[in-house]
Amino acid sequence: MSSIQTSPRASERPEAGTSEMRLEVVVVPVHDVDESLHFYQIMGFRLDVDYVGGPDFRVVQLTPPGSRCSIIIGSGITTAAPGSLDGLILVVYDLEASRDELIARGVDVSEPFVDEGGVFHHIGTHGRVPGLDPDRRAYRSQASFSDPDGNRWFLQEVKTPAPGR
Repeated sequence: MSSIQTSPRASERPEAGTSEMRLEVVVVPVHDVDESLHFYQIMGFRLDVDYVGGPDFRVVQLTPPGSRCSIIIGSGITTAAPGSLDGLILVVYDLEASRDELIARGVDVSEPFVDEGGVFHHIGTHGRVPGLDPDRRAYRSQASFSDPDGNRWFLQEVKTPAPGR
């Protein structure tokens, strides 16, 4: 059985001389900005910025409900192929309720599953066990969906975060 190990200092401030770093934005490569904007707004993401800098440059920033990290979609902002991201994780408190809400909004979300290999083996489909984790342990129960370009996302149930989170 695997376990999650965290630094005993995970909740402390960084050492003197160590810069604090926060993940603020993830660029999600898409083909059709308007189609993707519509999809993420259906999911409940808040539109923060929609900036057009010319015919080949547009930046759209959206933030998932309750998140401190945003995504950016657009044109002329990345060389990554649309649909090439695999494994973006949205942490939710109640996987069943979140999944039901997204399905009601028209998002095609997989059935819940648990990976036999452990918490961080969600990439791929090897060893998936259908259903929720019987003990509803944090980071175990998941479901997946893709945006219109095929960028694959996961919902991950976490009722009690790891120390320092």
